[in-house]
Amino acid sequence: MKSVSGIRGIVGESVTPDLITRVGSAFAGYCGYGTVVIGRDSRPTGAAIEKGLESALMLSGCTVVNIGIVPTPTVQVMVEHLHASGGIVISASHNPVEWNAFKLVGSSGTFLTAPEIEKFFAMMEAPFTYRRWDGVGSVVAEAGANEIHIGKVLSVVDRDSIVKKNYKVVLDSVNGAGSDITITMLKKLGCDVVPLHCEMNGIFPRGAEPLPQNLALLSKKVLEVKADIGFAQDPDADRLAIVDETGRPIGEESTIALVVEHLLSRKPGRVVINLSTTKAVDDIAAAHGSEVTRAKVGEINVVEEMIRRGARIGGEGNGGVISPDVHLGRDSLVGIGYVLEMMADRSHSISELVAKLPRYTMKKGSIKLAGEGIDTSILKRLEKEYAVQKISNIDGLRIEFVAPHEFTGGWVHLRTSNTEPIFRIISEGKDEAHAEAIYRHFENLLKPGV
Repeated sequence: MKSVSGIRGIVGESVTPDLITRVGSAFAGYCGYGTVVIGRDSRPTGAAIEKGLESALMLSGCTVVNIGIVPTPTVQVMVEHLHASGGIVISASHNPVEWNAFKLVGSSGTFLTAPEIEKFFAMMEAPFTYRRWDGVGSVVAEAGANEIHIGKVLSVVDRDSIVKKNYKVVLDSVNGAGSDITITMLKKLGCDVVPLHCEMNGIFPRGAEPLPQNLALLSKKVLEVKADIGFAQDPDADRLAIVDETGRPIGEESTIALVVEHLLSRKPGRVVINLSTTKAVDDIAAAHGSEVTRAKVGEINVVEEMIRRGARIGGEGNGGVISPDVHLGRDSLVGIGYVLEMMADRSHSISELVAKLPRYTMKKGSIKLAGEGIDTSILKRLEKEYAVQKISNIDGLRIEFVAPHEFTGGWVHLRTSNTEPIFRIISEGKDEAHAEAIYRHFENLLKPGV
C-alpha cells in the first residue's frame, strides 16, 4: 500500500529486498544524497530491512545515522536536531506483526506531504545511479536520541509538580519501540513505573492498536498494583491510550480531548484535528473561546493545517497528540507528559478528569475492500441527499447532522483507509444507541457496493 502514510505491506509478499532497495535508492536521490536518519520499531523483520536500507543509502552516497529501535517521533525529532536531509522510520505502526513499512520524513522533521510523496513514488520507478568505490557513504550509530527526545518533552511540562505526586504508573508498550524511552521518561518524572509488555522483542502480546478491547491485562495490572493510571502505546509509540485508576479504558479519543482541555485552559488558541476525531474537542475549544479546524485523516494533513493556522495544539482521535512546542508529529510521550501535568495541576484522579469531559459515544468499523471497492457514486448521492447538513468531502465524506434529523447531534465519516485495504465507517452520537443507529444506517447503504 502506497499513500501519504508511506509504503507498507506484508514482509515476504510485497515487502521484498527489491522494494527495500528501491525505497532506499530513491530516498537518497530525494534527499540530495545527504544525511539520512533511520530508526525502527521492534518487529522481528526490522533488522533485515534496516540493513537493506543502509546498503542502498550508502551505495548512493548518503551518510546514514542509525538511531536503532526508537519511537517514530524520535526519528522526527532527530532529523530536526541533526539538521539531516531526511529520515526513514521502519514501522507498520498499528498493523499486525507480519506487516512492515517505510514512513518518510523530510528535512523539516515532518512526514512528506502528498505532493512530496508523489514525487518520491515517481523517483522509485526511475533508474538509480550508484557511487564508485571511493564515493560510497557511511553509517554512524547515534545512541543519544532517547535523551534528546525526552529532554524536549520535559522542557514543556512542569516536571517538579509531577515529581512531587510520585504517581504509580503501569506502562504497556506492546513490546514495542516505546518501552525503554518511556520508562526512562516516567522515572525522570518521579513515577513508580510498573512495566507490562516492555521487552522490545517485537512479539505483540495483544492487538497492536491500543484499543479498549486490547487492554484487559493493563486494566487488571492497574487494579492489582493500585496504580494511579495506566498508559498503552502502539508498536511505534506515536499513539497513546489510557486506563484510569479503576481499571477502565477511557477510549483513545479521550487522549486528545484531555490534552486540549489542559492546554486551552492555560492559553486559548487554534486546535487542528482530523475529520474522524471526537466532537468533544469542538465543545472543549468553544468553552475556552477557541476555534477548531478539521483536516483530512493522516498525520501530515493535520500538521500542514497546524502550520497554516498557527495551532496551539493538534492531533488525531486515535490517541495521537501533536504539540508544536515539542515537534510537529504524533507523540505518545508528549501525551503522557501533558496528562500527568494535568493530574498534578488539578490534584484530580484521571477518572475525575475524564468525567468532566463532554460525553459522546463513537463506533468505528470497516468494510473489507474487494474487486472495484466502494462505489464512489454512492458518496456523491449521499452528499446531495444530506446537503442541508454540515458536509465535508475533503476526505471521503463526513456528514455532521446539525439540521433537524433523527441523527441530529451526531456525525458519520466514510472513507478509504490510508493504511489497510478497507473502507472505514466512523460514527459518533449522544449515546451508544445513537451512534449505533447512525453507523448501521450507513453500513447498510455501503455494503451492496462492495
